[in-house]
Amino acid sequence: MTKTILITGGGRGIGAACARLAAQQGYQVCINYRSDDAAASGIVDAIEAAGGAALAIRADVAQEREVERMFAQVDARFGRLDALVNNAGVLARQMRVEQMDAARIERILATNVLGPILCAREAVRRMSTRHGGQGGAIVNVSSRAAVLGSAGEYVDYAASKAALDVLTIGLSKEVAGEGIRVNGVRPGLIHTEMHADGGEPGRVERLQSSVPLGRGGEPEEVAQAVLWLLSDAASYTTGSFIDVSGGR
Repeated sequence: MTKTILITGGGRGIGAACARLAAQQGYQVCINYRSDDAAASGIVDAIEAAGGAALAIRADVAQEREVERMFAQVDARFGRLDALVNNAGVLARQMRVEQMDAARIERILATNVLGPILCAREAVRRMSTRHGGQGGAIVNVSSRAAVLGSAGEYVDYAASKAALDVLTIGLSKEVAGEGIRVNGVRPGLIHTEMHADGGEPGRVERLQSSVPLGRGGEPEEVAQAVLWLLSDAASYTTGSFIDVSGGR
């Protein structure tokens, strides 16, 4: 039977690369996005043009009711869920911690921590053998920032990704006996639009000299790691992380 994957933040960057690769590997692809209708529709159109099946679902993962509605739409369209990629994430303009207000921090944590937990909850309810499911896999897209700290730039973002790493470890142990594997991927300096969101579109170029491989990465390189962790080739891998960071 054809497997179904849900990718949050799937309209651009790493999420879009994961969606395209998943479709190539035969998944029915559900692309979650928050605001860019055109980008999400473009990914769906490309997948369908290549003979695949795809669905775009607009929902803010930081809102519990919207998460529940999103998973209900997946149920209605495909009737099953086999894989979840918790990729949706936000950051804010570069600044030091003493400049941050509570509203900014709450916004970061709502999307980057609360959202993945809510999505994982709904995925477990569907995939766990404890609830009559057939098992599955979850990959949380973290960041090397969780290890490096992003001093002077995004300490709040780094903290949110460190929390996501803890979710990965704890949840992996919680559901390992229920047919669900949970792993994480920590991208480094990747060429995506997110750097512009932080106020520095050229951030990768500025910092790539600090990368042992000497360059920034591409979203497709991260997607390869994500899809491997979801695959049967990673059947004995859970609670683990792959750093896709060029050695940084």
